[in-house]
Amino acid sequence: MTGPDLSEIITAAAALDGIVLRTPVLPLASARWDGVLPNCASATVKLELFQQAGSFKARGAFLGIAGLTDAQRAAGVVAASGGNHALAVSWAAQQAGVDALICMPRATDPSRIAGCEALGATVDLFDDMAAAFAAMTQAADAGRTLMHPFEAPHMTLGAATCGYEYVAQAPQIDTFVVPIGGGGLISGMACVIKQMRPDAQVIGVEPFGADSMTRSFAAGHPVRLQSVDTIADSLGSPLAMPYSYGVARAHVDRIVRIADAEMLRAMDHYQQILRITAEPACAASLAAILGPLADDLAGRHLGIIACGSNISLTRYQALMG
Repeated sequence: MTGPDLSEIITAAAALDGIVLRTPVLPLASARWDGVLPNCASATVKLELFQQAGSFKARGAFLGIAGLTDAQRAAGVVAASGGNHALAVSWAAQQAGVDALICMPRATDPSRIAGCEALGATVDLFDDMAAAFAAMTQAADAGRTLMHPFEAPHMTLGAATCGYEYVAQAPQIDTFVVPIGGGGLISGMACVIKQMRPDAQVIGVEPFGADSMTRSFAAGHPVRLQSVDTIADSLGSPLAMPYSYGVARAHVDRIVRIADAEMLRAMDHYQQILRITAEPACAASLAAILGPLADDLAGRHLGIIACGSNISLTRYQALMG
């Protein structure tokens, strides 16, 4: 399973032109980074947190809803998410004039619930994510189209447009470090990077407490975790799934794992140096190059991604203590 080819990705990027943002890239070259970054030739970050709905997921969500039949559009869509996917589906549905039902746990950051409602979605709250997923399945059985957060060709294709953009914006990068939740982002980005820059390395990053893709690579097939334990809720998928796993396995060179404390330190660097309020997942790439990858990057031109930042100040302050 190799994912979309370059012609498909270019076509998708053209379809998204003027709808999603061509998010900026920033060289991490100011003196404020002295003593922070590893010994590398250069480091660049793609600021996808400035994307529509606050994350890269807007790309795939829009492509998925744009591909609905007339009957599916009339029936509406449903998603279960406590994070960026919920906001992305709400935004994409609003753009297309499609009704969206979002099933969320009661413990979801209130700013995300309010964000979905402001975009016109109906939000139903449940005791936990398992109950939210059950409600999503019930709504899908009743006729709504289920919008999966990562296990869908349109989600990988949307992420691939982000990678296509990044390679064009920063052609010097030879090592890309990409967060992994379910695998939608890294499958798409790795797929296009390896087609445009076959010699580039693509390295995935997972929290120790949500390392389903690491374990799947080791097992040779998608696996499910018994539990998830990480502050990075956007990276907290309890399982890998066949399509996104297969595309990632075909193109990703290796995966490293990071501790929650490393993400908190990276969040603090983003705040202190760039004045960016990053959620944990947003800081995962930076955490990896400052942590487990720090001794491997001499002479490399690094590309990291700030993938999303839908976090309230209350939640941010609670995490930072």
